[in-house]
Amino acid sequence: MVKKRILIVDDEPQITRVLHRGISSQGYDVRTAADGVSALAMFQDWQPDLVITDLSMPNLNGLELCRQLRAISEIPIIVLSVKAEEQTKVQALDIGADDYITKPFSMAELLARIRASLRRAPLPQAEEISATVLEVGDFSIDLELRSVTVLGREIHLTPKEFDLLLYLMQHPYKVLTHRVLLTALWGGNFVEQTEYLRVFIAQLRKKLEPNSASPQYILTEPWIGYRFDPGS
Repeated sequence: MVKKRILIVDDEPQITRVLHRGISSQGYDVRTAADGVSALAMFQDWQPDLVITDLSMPNLNGLELCRQLRAISEIPIIVLSVKAEEQTKVQALDIGADDYITKPFSMAELLARIRASLRRAPLPQAEEISATVLEVGDFSIDLELRSVTVLGREIHLTPKEFDLLLYLMQHPYKVLTHRVLLTALWGGNFVEQTEYLRVFIAQLRKKLEPNSASPQYILTEPWIGYRFDPGS
């Protein structure tokens, strides 16, 4: 079986050594880069399946690296950050990073995030999802009939609830910030209206979740946004 390729980008040698050892021990092919410039060169030559990047780096920082990678590829990107970089972390997610993990973190948590990011299907293009059925995990959406089933059970949604669930299904396992969701569903004039989002997320959970007080499908990323786990 061909090993998945993972590129680690961090300017702290001790961190890259620890990450290289822990990730490669799980059967991944791992390479490292000390800054964004060398990471971009290695990306072009090696074509990794996933990138893990710190934010604070010389030459080309992690934020700009995310921006440039997303301009040329849909590769999953996991951001490493410290709590003091909360706003920068949100910026990275808004411009295309898929996930973040806050330092310090456990190797078990990072490996779980890697597995989830690698499971993420490529984002469907508009022409690919017109007049068809989208199936992700426990969920199935008929885009012509605008009908939804979860584990074979039909769920009745309002038009906006349907649009929100469809967007979540198109981006499984990915952290979606409030700004990204509000822009996608309501437009750029509503990026500060997080109460809109909270209301519709709550409504969706009541209809989709076995226990809306302890959701398993629509997960909250505190102060950041939401992540959709479609189940098995």
